[in-house]
Amino acid sequence: MITLTPGSVTLSDLRRVWSGTPVELAAPAWSALLASSEAVGRILASGRTVYGVNTGFGLLAQTRIPAERLEELQRNLILSHSCGLGEALPAHVVRLAMALKAIGLGRGHSGVRPLVVERLLALLAGDALPVIPSQGSVGASGDLAPLAHMAAPLIGEGQLVVDGRVVPAAEGLARLGLEPLVLGPKEGLALINGSQISTAIALDTLFTAERVFASALIAGAMSVDALKGTDAAFDPRIHAARGQPGQIAVAATLMRLLEGSGIRHSHDDCTKVQDPYSFRCQPQVMGACLDLLGNAARTLEIEANAVTDNPVLFGDEALSGGNFHAEPVAFAADMLAIALCEIGSISERRTAVLVDPKMSGLPPFLVRDSGVNSGFMIAQVTAAALVSENKSLAFPASVDTVPTSAGQEDHVSMATHAGTKARRIADNAAGVVGVELLAAAQGLDFHAPLASSPAIEVARSAIRAQVPHLQSDRYLAGELAWAKATVLEGALSIDVERALFETVSPAG
Repeated sequence: MITLTPGSVTLSDLRRVWSGTPVELAAPAWSALLASSEAVGRILASGRTVYGVNTGFGLLAQTRIPAERLEELQRNLILSHSCGLGEALPAHVVRLAMALKAIGLGRGHSGVRPLVVERLLALLAGDALPVIPSQGSVGASGDLAPLAHMAAPLIGEGQLVVDGRVVPAAEGLARLGLEPLVLGPKEGLALINGSQISTAIALDTLFTAERVFASALIAGAMSVDALKGTDAAFDPRIHAARGQPGQIAVAATLMRLLEGSGIRHSHDDCTKVQDPYSFRCQPQVMGACLDLLGNAARTLEIEANAVTDNPVLFGDEALSGGNFHAEPVAFAADMLAIALCEIGSISERRTAVLVDPKMSGLPPFLVRDSGVNSGFMIAQVTAAALVSENKSLAFPASVDTVPTSAGQEDHVSMATHAGTKARRIADNAAGVVGVELLAAAQGLDFHAPLASSPAIEVARSAIRAQVPHLQSDRYLAGELAWAKATVLEGALSIDVERALFETVSPAG
């Protein structure tokens, strides 16, 4: 169990939520929730007209709703906004989104009763997860449609996944011994207004990107030794002279990974002066990617703790603003997309060098008896195809906007699209890095009896435990799928991840 303190939740906490660790809110959050809900009661008693409390929404904000219809208003809000399409979001993203909503509401500026958050956390604890379609949000006014699908089961509508089966929400609640809620004033609006879906998708992409990045560093170090390249380009003095922090960290990591290599010093007297850029410039390229990941991480950690519904309550004062506009999340997701695109691009180039005998000095396409055997020829083609797809996906979603709600919501962020697109790029990049891991392991095999560094030999042994050396052509699709899954799971990269990102191991 992890205790989340709204306003102080860290990326480390969120990685644990992403990995399935149960959550609870810290005690002060419950007091803040109670105070905020009592403020709504006082606003209503005063007879004031306050947006979202006793008015319509969007273009209908000028319409005052009579007191006897306020419960109907909140229920209708959830039902009318449950308009998503597309594949359902995966369970780990839904868990993150539910926790993020509890964190945002727990700041005590949204006017919901503690009971509403208790019920949300009860679903999370019971592993009864709302079915949330992945399409339908433009990232302002919040992630309205997907958050409505998240909220609908609280009132007995929509669907839940319980014990691996999709069931009507009312049935799922009954299994947990829960009754549907009747939402009070502002509660429906607070549930569907906010950036929690966009942020959850972007966090999923960030945490996946960390694994892809760390695996790519291991693959890159393996490829340097497979090429009989040099680590001189990773000398810390070079990188200190430039001063870019990510570059310095990547160079140091590559030096550690290659430390103690028997292959490295076997060719000290060779005539080769420099390695290709995809090998030599890893600190510069991957370091820039690391800095982008860090920038995105900082933005998303702030957003995870943010109050992003509207209006925002400060005591008995309700201020109408625009914290639901997810532009920071859209920018963060687009940064992740660019970084992941480059991680895959430079990885594919290293594989291309290894399979080219003119560049690598290794057997053509990394296989003996080439001609009869094609070896890694088409594996590299697959990597090239994924890299090309990523380039087309990397165009920033955040530069787009389509006015909605009869022009009232006339500029939007497209943050959810940015996140889902970046996550697809991460998946493709994992496949590209997986191809390089297998190709680099194959290249290292040709240098026997020389061994690489202890760190690289650990990675090569893990690969060889599942994928034997390619003596002659065989069906490779399953092995490529294993390599991609290994990257996505962080199975080879946990030590590098911990050093660079303070990553926790997945629960269980």
